[in-house]
Amino acid sequence: MSSNETEAVYIDIEDALKRVGGNKALYKKLLGRFVDGNYIEAIETALQGGNPEDTAREAHTLKGVSANLSLEKVRALSIELEEKVKSGEDCSACLAELKQAYGITVEKIAEIE
Repeated sequence: MSSNETEAVYIDIEDALKRVGGNKALYKKLLGRFVDGNYIEAIETALQGGNPEDTAREAHTLKGVSANLSLEKVRALSIELEEKVKSGEDCSACLAELKQAYGITVEKIAEIE
């Protein structure tokens, strides 16, 4: 697997640029907003509050934002987390994997800015 294929697991820049009409400056600005967001913190807070609806909503928000930015690994894990929360399944392993993928994605964003 080439490094571009490996990178696309986390960030599909080519797809993302199509979404923003090739506007690299806009995409970088949106990535900055993603990095500044408290998405994982919001999910953890909702989860600790014992409210599955809030937790699912926060996971859904992260899913939408990551899909729009073509942050593929975070998107996929957000979908999985949302589904687990809605079905009442234990989501601790999924959340841990999401947090790890989120951290790696933020690192990769820093590399492309």
